Amino acid sequence: VNNNTASSGLLQRALARACDVQPQETRATLASFLLVFLLMGSYYIVRPVRDALASNWTDAEVSWLWTFTFFISTIAVSVYGAAISRIRFQRLVPSVYALFAASFVLFYFAARNSTESVLLDKAFYLWVSLFSLFHISVFWSFMADTFSKPQATRLFGFIGAGASTGGLAGPATASLLVGDLGTNALLLIAAVLIALTVPLVRWLQQLKLTDLHNQAIALDTANLAIGGNPLAGFAEFLRSSYLLAIGLFLFLYTAISAFVYFELKNLLDVYDMETRSQIWANMDLAVNSLTILVAVFAT
Repeated sequence: VNNNTASSGLLQRALARACDVQPQETRATLASFLLVFLLMGSYYIVRPVRDALASNWTDAEVSWLWTFTFFISTIAVSVYGAAISRIRFQRLVPSVYALFAASFVLFYFAARNSTESVLLDKAFYLWVSLFSLFHISVFWSFMADTFSKPQATRLFGFIGAGASTGGLAGPATASLLVGDLGTNALLLIAAVLIALTVPLVRWLQQLKLTDLHNQAIALDTANLAIGGNPLAGFAEFLRSSYLLAIGLFLFLYTAISAFVYFELKNLLDVYDMETRSQIWANMDLAVNSLTILVAVFAT
C-alpha cells in the first residue's frame, strides 16, 4: 500500500510539472492523453500506406479521388450530424471508433484475398481520408463533453501533447515495420490501436462521473440526444466569420499542399509499395518532429 501511495504521489508531482492538474483529475487526464495518442498513432500508421497508393495512379485519377472525397465527406458529416441528433453521445463515440477498427480489419482481409485491387485501393484511399476527418474531431467533442471549461483550460494543452506524441510514434512504427511485415500488416496494427480506444472511452465516461464529478455535463448528453439536424454544422459554419476565416485558411493551406503532394507522388512512382510507404512515413516523422521543435522553442 505504501509503495502504491508513493508511486501515485510521484506520478502526481511529475504530472503537475506538465500541467495544473488536481489529484482527482490525474486518471482522466492520463487516459485522455493515451486516447489521443492511440488515435494519432493509428492514423499515422495507415496514412503512409494511403499516400503510397497515389503513385499508382495518374494526376487525373488522384484529382477525381479528391473530388469524390469532398462529396463523400459532405455526406458523411451529414450522416454524423443526423446520428448525433438521435443517438446518445456516450454511445456514439465508441461506436465510431469501433467502426473504424473493424473497417481496417476488413480491408486487411480483402487485400489478402482480392485479385483486382484497383477499386479496393481507391476505396481504402477514400476511407483513410474519412478517418482523418473524424478521428480527432470526434475526440475533441468527447473531451468537451468530459471536462468542464475550467478543467479544459488547464488540461487540454497537456492532453493535446498526446496527439503530438502519437504523431511521432505512428510514422516511426510504420517506417520500422513496413519493410519486414508489408503494408497489409500495418492495417491490423492500426486496427488494434483503434480498438483499444473503445474500452478507454468507456473508462473515461466513468471517470467523468466518479473522479471529475461532471454530472451536469453528463446530464446534457448522456440522458438526452443532442438537438439539431444533419445540416446544422454547415449553417453554423456559414453564419460565423471566425469559422469562415478558418475555412479560408484551410483552403489556402490545402491548395498549396496539393502541388507538393502531386510532385512527391510522381517522384516516388519508381519505388515499390513498401519503400514508398517507408518514405512517406519518414517524411511524416520529420515534419511532426519539426512541428514539435518549432512549437517548443519558437512559437
